[in-house]
Amino acid sequence: MKLALVPVNVGVGSVEKMVELGVTAEQIGLESVWTFEHVIVPVDYQSKYPYSMDGKMGATPETNFVDPLIALAAIAASTKSIRLGTGVNILPQVSPLYLAKQAASLDFVSNGRFMLGVGIGWLAEEFAALGVPFERRGPRFNDYVEAMRKVWSGEVVEHQGEFVQWSGFKSHPTPLQDPLPLVIGGHKGRAFQRVARYGNGWFAPSATIDQISAMMKDLDQACAKEGRDRSTIEISTMWIPAMENVDVVKQYEDIGVHRLIMPLQFLGEGDPVVTMKKLADDVLSKIA
Repeated sequence: MKLALVPVNVGVGSVEKMVELGVTAEQIGLESVWTFEHVIVPVDYQSKYPYSMDGKMGATPETNFVDPLIALAAIAASTKSIRLGTGVNILPQVSPLYLAKQAASLDFVSNGRFMLGVGIGWLAEEFAALGVPFERRGPRFNDYVEAMRKVWSGEVVEHQGEFVQWSGFKSHPTPLQDPLPLVIGGHKGRAFQRVARYGNGWFAPSATIDQISAMMKDLDQACAKEGRDRSTIEISTMWIPAMENVDVVKQYEDIGVHRLIMPLQFLGEGDPVVTMKKLADDVLSKIA
């Protein structure tokens, strides 16, 4: 089982502390570190955050949200082996050409350690601030993915979609990984269809073995419709050690989960670096 940490870019007080999180994660043997993304946090918003009971995200407008790609580039410069993932960036609200370039460049400068996690987003107010339509963000997402993969091919790009019309250019460097891992987040709407059709991985928004077990049935159905073998999709899900005994890790493996991503805020109070080292002694040492 791969074990990971999220987020390394939110609520950090300095670049030194942010990089130290990545370095410590590598030192204690974690496989990867991940980020969250919001360009803005509205003072007030009507959109409903889908992963909390009150419909609000757990961050104030004053919370530091360091841009995920910049944060991971900084961590990449001070680490050697730990993998780097966005969990997840909001694809339909950005320029797909810029993101394709940035993702390929981050994979290049990290020597092939980057995983691009993307989702369709939920915060309409953020789309509005960026001047991008919130409506039809699902079809926009699909078109962007297909177009970006052509950019990463290194070949002449020809793409005439509903939202993207590109022709007659190349973009280098291409990602060192072939394919660059595209991890798709979410479980609402047509999320499972997107994972089955486009994803190298799935970032599952769940926090217990029961939640992810139920979602696996939906993913299996989507894979069957797309003619996809679910075993070819790397599945990542949240795991809170304080909520479940380490013995449950074997159950996650048995249902097909490949990576458990631990939320930093649930590992304990105090200096997160100290908390992570305690995690290595109390939890990681008990997982084979």
